[in-house]
Amino acid sequence: MEHLVVAPIVVPMVAGAAIILAGDRRRRLTAAIGLMSTVLLVVLAAILLGLADSPTVHVYRLGNWPTLFGIVLVLDRLSAVMLALAALLGLAAFLFSLGRWQRAGVYFQPLFQFQLMGLNGAFLTGDLFNLFVFFEVMLAASYGMALHGSGVARVRAGLHYIVVNLVASLLFLVGVSVVYGVAGTLNMAELAHRMREVAAEDRGLLETGLAVLGIAFLVKAAMWPLGFWLPPTYAAATTPAAAILSILSKVGIYAVLRVWLLLFGGTAGPSAGFGEAWLLVGGLLTIAFGSIAMLATQNLPRLAGASVMISSGTLLAAIGAGQVTVTGGALLYLVSSVLSIGAFFLLIELVERGREVGADVLAVSREAFGAGEDEEEMDEQDTVGVAIPGTIAVLGFAFMACAVLLAGLPPLSGFLAKFAILSTLLASSGPSVSPTTWALMAALILSGFATVVAMLRSGIDVFWTSPAARAPRIGLIEIVPVAMLLLLCAVLTVGAGPASAYLQSAAEGLHLPASYLQGVIAAPGESAGP
Repeated sequence: MEHLVVAPIVVPMVAGAAIILAGDRRRRLTAAIGLMSTVLLVVLAAILLGLADSPTVHVYRLGNWPTLFGIVLVLDRLSAVMLALAALLGLAAFLFSLGRWQRAGVYFQPLFQFQLMGLNGAFLTGDLFNLFVFFEVMLAASYGMALHGSGVARVRAGLHYIVVNLVASLLFLVGVSVVYGVAGTLNMAELAHRMREVAAEDRGLLETGLAVLGIAFLVKAAMWPLGFWLPPTYAAATTPAAAILSILSKVGIYAVLRVWLLLFGGTAGPSAGFGEAWLLVGGLLTIAFGSIAMLATQNLPRLAGASVMISSGTLLAAIGAGQVTVTGGALLYLVSSVLSIGAFFLLIELVERGREVGADVLAVSREAFGAGEDEEEMDEQDTVGVAIPGTIAVLGFAFMACAVLLAGLPPLSGFLAKFAILSTLLASSGPSVSPTTWALMAALILSGFATVVAMLRSGIDVFWTSPAARAPRIGLIEIVPVAMLLLLCAVLTVGAGPASAYLQSAAEGLHLPASYLQGVIAAPGESAGP
């Protein structure tokens, strides 16, 4: 069982290498290898979720080297949840790609596997240097995924994405170098112990290095104004690539959660709470920018990209609140948003399949200038008594479910997650509600209202004003992943009690990391328990 911790990294790495050796032309073989790998990752994630549900932190030391000298992988509740999200979203995107998208360009299969490898490694690593390594593996694969296929818009957006992330990687490396120069270690648990012992004259330099490191994380988390690259990149990417890339912003959120709460938590001495206000303000500004972006576009892929920014802003603002119970609600929101946004990215291509190019522009023109009387009479005669095809009805229902989830409307998991965040904030404020609470409450409510308006407008346009000339032909392999992700959101709604308890325990482990610190720093062969 102890070797299961490293398996989520090894499985996609081996699968990616095997696919490269098999060759890109042997598509059935490569698809079979990829499918086995992604299904196995889902099984492993389910096992690790159960394994992590204990006070014990599971530590895997490669080569059985001591923590200060070797590579350390750490499994706790948070990393197990992120592994499960990556595996489920990866399976959905992979199944969708089997319809036709894997043939849109070369080397889709190995890039997909290496993308999963980088994601899983980032969630499991216990030191900053290997976090940088897995970030680079993840980013290198994402460059190929963003450019996969053809088209000028895709290449332009992909090159912008590459440049921005290369700058972020440089900042990451600079920050890591400064931290190591001051503290003498990059192991996050050991670094948390040394935070209290740093000399006063060195503390400013250490905090500067960590701030530079934090900027690299926030670029990946798409915090405003660092996330300007996200909507155009995700809008231009192929459908399965956009779906799996949507979780990359949550890698930045995970890094902020892990590093910031570990190094600047209540036990960090003079550095406790460093950067808290920046996270809160940056999160609120990101929510505002994402909401404006949603209202300003009728392009569905850009609408999905804006929803990613709103979710990132919500999480950053909740983290900046600095409360255990709020973090627990934010983790529930993270799970719901990853699943619902992934489903929305996959659904967009199905909804738009068969629509005329420029249909959105024509719809806006008709709304702005009106239609002629003859055209109105003709439209009325043509639409009376026309039955909605079954495919359109299924797509419309899925679109409505995505709208409810993204807007945070009852009764689905998006509403429960936002309610968990707001209710705990209000409960902790006492008789007088703080301005911070009012600001976050207003941001969540107004962003939900903006999402409702944008999704309703787009839904009316897609399904009524300028629908496809005929019902699109959709394969079972394409609609099943969308249904799977939406069904998981429904399961999360029904099982919100146990899920919230699990995630609340994960939040407590982040804010009170004694078990994490003791488990990682324990010598090889010693107990990792509290």
